[in-house]
Amino acid sequence: MNEQQGFSTAGIPTVAVVILLALLGLACEGYALLTQHMLIGALGVAIHVVTVFMTKGFFQVAPNEGQVLQLFGKYHGTVREEGLRWTNPFCTRRRVSLRVRNFESSKLKVNDSDGNPIEIAAVVVWQVVDTAEAVFCVDDYENFATIQSESALRQMAQNYPYDAHDDGKPALRSHGEVINNHLRDEIQARLDKAGVRVIEARISHLAYAQEIAQAMLQRQQANAIVAARERIVEGAVGMVAMALDRLKSQGVVELDEERRAAMVSNLLVVLCGDRATQPVVNTGTLYGG
Repeated sequence: MNEQQGFSTAGIPTVAVVILLALLGLACEGYALLTQHMLIGALGVAIHVVTVFMTKGFFQVAPNEGQVLQLFGKYHGTVREEGLRWTNPFCTRRRVSLRVRNFESSKLKVNDSDGNPIEIAAVVVWQVVDTAEAVFCVDDYENFATIQSESALRQMAQNYPYDAHDDGKPALRSHGEVINNHLRDEIQARLDKAGVRVIEARISHLAYAQEIAQAMLQRQQANAIVAARERIVEGAVGMVAMALDRLKSQGVVELDEERRAAMVSNLLVVLCGDRATQPVVNTGTLYGG
């Protein structure tokens, strides 16, 4: 079922018509009282009944709002024109907001693609675009949007690891744009039948579950330490090579293999150590001490 335009007319001109009918009814009744003409009096009463019945057809439409009309249980269209409107008094009306809305899902506990338990939540921004589908295709479109969004979030989280182990594979923590786009598409696929358009979906909370949070934190710290050590060693080796090349090119000192190995060892200790080194003055020789 798709939305279609419902019948309605401008309310202000119709108000004028209703007032004129009410005055006409009063005139007929007054004339009947003066002339004792019962037929004219009955006509005046009938006009008043029609006038009162017509007043039931007035309704207001606010900006970014639609009024879904039903005539004897059948969908009669949707009115989106703002202001005071008038339609068939037999029609029942239901107000549907077309404004942009958002909600934050509850924190879900799921397993990522590696099997690690994680906590995840998302913020979803959505809007009704088809009032007929929103009202007649689902029982409660607001509750439907909430539940289906959480279902899509759970499904999406199971397809990615928390941390990236491969540079080419997206992860929940490091590839935010890819994850958010996937989440939006997953939610949109579920809400199409409810006449809802998903404007944006973003992860608002992401963490390891409490039972493994401490262990995962230690693993992250270890990975950071290893990465830092690799960088330090890489820089230290380059500095040692540069120092040896300078000594050789400028002829400062001639080093045999054993002295070169000792200097490399000492420089690496100085450059890679966690604490400041204390110099030791050797008053002897390398071979005799």
